[in-house]
Amino acid sequence: MNDALEKSLSKVPEVTFLFWVIKVAATTLGETAGDSASMSMNLGYLESTGIFAVIFVAAVAAQIFAKRFHPSLYWATIIASTTVGTTLADFADRSLGMGYAGGTSLLFALLMSSLLIWYLSLGSISVETVRSPKAEMFYWVTIMFSQTLGTALGDWTADTAGLGYSGGALIFSALLALVALAYYQTRLSRTVLFWSAFVLTRPLGAVVGDFLDKPLSAGGLAMSRYMASAVLLAFIVICVLTFRQEAAREAH
Repeated sequence: MNDALEKSLSKVPEVTFLFWVIKVAATTLGETAGDSASMSMNLGYLESTGIFAVIFVAAVAAQIFAKRFHPSLYWATIIASTTVGTTLADFADRSLGMGYAGGTSLLFALLMSSLLIWYLSLGSISVETVRSPKAEMFYWVTIMFSQTLGTALGDWTADTAGLGYSGGALIFSALLALVALAYYQTRLSRTVLFWSAFVLTRPLGAVVGDFLDKPLSAGGLAMSRYMASAVLLAFIVICVLTFRQEAAREAH
């Protein structure tokens, strides 16, 4: 690969249909894996958050130091972000007593602040521009906030709003469909639509993950969290190894 082409490539994948399929699977895995550690293993929310935070930081460091886009490393980092997001949101909402509304409001403010500071610092929050260590740091911090926000928002919708897991899944699926419609039928900013979809896939994964492993009496399917996590991880691995993903190119 020549130097000019390499410099025009991002460290993240092109946003395709496959990207969103893996993203939803990864966010669902984050919910079941996070709950496996904090609940099934009885590690608690704080201890689980500490463990997954170390894994997330290590994955981000590996991603930043990588010379080019590596699909396996990228999706491992996404999984790490969504898992720590699950336990961190649960810790804030339940252990700290902030509640779903309080946690969602705080995390939304943090997400918006991250995007604003990123934009003011580098002039763009487009994923195609994620080619420098500074841009990558903003990217992964923003993703961590979005994953944590999604967990709180999903739980708020399913529990506090009383929609249940299936109702929550329908709501977020419908919102994602509207974003997709806006992408194909309007001239709205592609960057705004991307981040809207990225945020919405997390609460969708949260309610789907809860639907899989929560008891029948609570409206779930009562699947083993370990089994659900293993199936989701296997699906992601197959997708990453089977289908070719290209690095996102800078728009000219």
